[in-house]
Amino acid sequence: METGKIGRVQSPRIIRVGGGVAEETADVLHQLGLSRPLIVTDENVARLHLSRLTDVLGKGGLSWGLFDQVVEDPTDVCVDAALTVFRSGGFDCVIGFGGGSPMDTAKAVSFMAVNPGHVRDYKAPAQIDRCGVPIVLIPTTGGTGSELTRWCVITDTKSPEKYNLSGLACVATAALIDWTFTVTKPARITADTAIDSLTHAIEAYVSRKSFPYSDAFALSAMPLIAEYVRRAYKDPNDAEAREALMLAASQAGMAFSNASVALVHGMSRPIGAHFHVAHGLSNAMLLPAVTAFSVEASQRRYADCARAMDMAEDADRDATACAKLVDGLLSLNQDLKVPRPSDLGHQADTAMFKKMAEQAIASGSPGNNPRIPTVEEIVDLYKAVW
Repeated sequence: METGKIGRVQSPRIIRVGGGVAEETADVLHQLGLSRPLIVTDENVARLHLSRLTDVLGKGGLSWGLFDQVVEDPTDVCVDAALTVFRSGGFDCVIGFGGGSPMDTAKAVSFMAVNPGHVRDYKAPAQIDRCGVPIVLIPTTGGTGSELTRWCVITDTKSPEKYNLSGLACVATAALIDWTFTVTKPARITADTAIDSLTHAIEAYVSRKSFPYSDAFALSAMPLIAEYVRRAYKDPNDAEAREALMLAASQAGMAFSNASVALVHGMSRPIGAHFHVAHGLSNAMLLPAVTAFSVEASQRRYADCARAMDMAEDADRDATACAKLVDGLLSLNQDLKVPRPSDLGHQADTAMFKKMAEQAIASGSPGNNPRIPTVEEIVDLYKAVW
């Protein structure tokens, strides 16, 4: 174990994990002294799952409001619209219900209800420590880990730019992690959210800000994802695989919330902002190439990742394990049919790659990478991935 590092841990006050735990939502709200939540979600989650949540709230004697217009990669405009609904309804808390987009929107609504200005005024490295109303998060996809993190990501419609927001105000008050919602996920979203979780775990473990507490969560998440993602991808009703992936998503979320992410995420956000590629998918596109770029700067740590996922043997030298890790990630992408950006029809020239590289560096995440890249090196990585 490495010594000399100081760890600073932030996490929800209440965490409940397990199949059916969403049925305890009203109990959690009563425990917190809350009575009127605004549910923040998207139309698809509302169609599939909303009645299950509202039935629980109704049985608990709680009234509720609804904002179901969250968009993928939520924008500042989306946040403003949700904030208008929140301010008009006398709500005392928000429930972020869905994937990362509804959960991140709920976080932004909470802190923007008490902080002045525009949401872009608070992008990292600023720390948003003035907290708004309590935030209850119920993930339905697994992958983002937002339910346990101190981060949210919002897309600016003026730039366009996806920026991180961080601080105590982005930490949920309660997280209810119920894997049973995930059986409705299609294969593509199953794959993308799982690789998102894997990226969180790997980047947290190799991050320059890693420490033993975050390491434990990262090393626990990685083997679960490696073992179960192909099963869940092939069979959406595989309950054992779904439960394992949801647990891994939360563990990886706890890991990166406290150790931060690195170059993959820094490069991923501009892809989402400019080309509207789902966040988990853009991470998957980048992970093998960025890992290959980075391994020599932290061979022991990347080798640990390979061994944790049974991609390498304990007896392998670190350099050998690192090579097997890159091969294993490429094989995983192949099995999960991860496309290149160009396969989706996205076109970009050197000028666009340079703009994206500059946005990636400005996010701060590449500075946590074992090998800190230049703008030119990020441009080369984009070209290789494209």
